[in-house]
Amino acid sequence: MVDPKAYWVGFNLVKGIGAARLGTLLRYFGDAETAWNASPEELRLAGLGPKLVETFQQLRSSVSLERVWERVQSQGIQVMTWEDEAYPTRLKQIDQPPPVLYLRGTLVAEDEWAVALVGTRGITAYGRQVTAELASVLARRGVTVVSGLARGVDAEAHKACLAAGGRTLAVLGSGVDQIYPQEHRQLAERIISNGGLVSDYALGTPPDGVNFPPRNRIISGLSIAVVVVEAGDHSGALITAEFAAEQGREVFAVPGNITAPKSMGCNRLIQQGARPLLSVDDVLEALDLTSVSQQRAARSVLPKDEVESKLLSILSKEPLHVDDIRAQAEMPIEKVSATLALMELKGMVRQVGGMTYVAVRDEMGDYIYGA
Repeated sequence: MVDPKAYWVGFNLVKGIGAARLGTLLRYFGDAETAWNASPEELRLAGLGPKLVETFQQLRSSVSLERVWERVQSQGIQVMTWEDEAYPTRLKQIDQPPPVLYLRGTLVAEDEWAVALVGTRGITAYGRQVTAELASVLARRGVTVVSGLARGVDAEAHKACLAAGGRTLAVLGSGVDQIYPQEHRQLAERIISNGGLVSDYALGTPPDGVNFPPRNRIISGLSIAVVVVEAGDHSGALITAEFAAEQGREVFAVPGNITAPKSMGCNRLIQQGARPLLSVDDVLEALDLTSVSQQRAARSVLPKDEVESKLLSILSKEPLHVDDIRAQAEMPIEKVSATLALMELKGMVRQVGGMTYVAVRDEMGDYIYGA
């Protein structure tokens, strides 16, 4: 019997069937297995054009899903689809998130606190210093560092994060079994042990120039914010920044010498509205990341209960006094006060003065827990 995820992997092999078309097929057929086994006529009725139906039939007849799945399993690679609870929440919120993610390593709940550090492959001494400082401080504060395993800023970000004992995720422009550049194989193994390699490209997909711009949407999609450390006028990091802005993520750029080629892209981003990064504290404060470690610990030992759910249904972005919260919740003031204190420690609510509270919102402007 074929694992249900194998059908998702099968569709991932079909050129021309991406997030939009697969979503259409799933809505029409109900599940990936039924769609995979559909007749040409059914596929046309579902909305696929004749050429794509022909392409799909050719691949379906030449591929053994059992063997494809055995290859995934034998390499210890995890496959996540839209249907999996383990699929990263932030990434799922972007427009047309990748239907399938391949992972070597681990993704944990704490990775929701992630910041991407990206930039030029031709890193300067200035860029190396800034990247190392940013990655180290973020790691020590419990923030996962996301980058792309490329030479330059990416590699420095991963290395500094690991050296500081942090978690880091590398998003590849190839299959997770195809490490590029090759000199980063040892670094990739370290990342697997302290985070993970992530890709939406099928196993065996070699690195190709056309793969890297699309993968940048995953780098930004996994992150709360994107920091561009150094970038020339045509750097791929600028594509990541563009995706981040479209996804509602905060974009920071490290300012540099106006005559330095590697800083031209960053300076232009600032001119266009990106936040100038003068200190790592700018990221921590702007995104309320100053107490990530405490929030993580609190959430792990103090799970949400019915009282918290009740209070969150009352709270919004408008400040509400504790007495009003108590009245609407119809609970003793002692229970309300004690619960609010714990919820504040978890980062679920914030006291804004005078015993008034608001629900904490995420970077998309949505309430993290409440309605």
